[in-house]
Amino acid sequence: MMQPPRDPPRVVATAAAMDLLRKLRNANGALMMHQSGGCCDGSSPMCYPDGEFIVGDRDVLLGLLDLSLEVGQVRSALPAGDDAVAVWISGPQFEAWKHTQLVLDVVPGRGSGFSLEAPEGLRFLSRGRAFDGAELTALAEAVPLTGADVDSGAPLPVPSGPTVVAEAADACPVPPAR
Repeated sequence: MMQPPRDPPRVVATAAAMDLLRKLRNANGALMMHQSGGCCDGSSPMCYPDGEFIVGDRDVLLGLLDLSLEVGQVRSALPAGDDAVAVWISGPQFEAWKHTQLVLDVVPGRGSGFSLEAPEGLRFLSRGRAFDGAELTALAEAVPLTGADVDSGAPLPVPSGPTVVAEAADACPVPPAR
């Protein structure tokens, strides 16, 4: 009997993004990310010390990044301590992105605003990959956690697959030229 596909992770990060997150964690302690919905930095992913951005009741937890993992590794338990980076998105923005895997990347440049990487000469960048039909079917019954759920004590989800890719093209390949 064929196994149904596991829920694909709603967020993955490139190795470069994970390296920058580790550097920021080492300087600032535990971190969190929020996919901005158009304020301040347009629609940039923003990195904050954990707890310094107030997650709203309707914000959706896209997933947890585990800073102890390398490319392709999978963990069977929740990340420990400061290795866990929760990635959030606003509820209305999630509705527009729910068919898409967010690929957290980093590029040269200086983002403006409040995100911790601003002085590093790098900025986080969101890329996206549309889920395929099988992935959408697997996600159809998955109810994402909201800020209200987490505040009420709902258990955090263990990432269901690899969440670190070597390059953005490994998660969202560019189609060949015609």
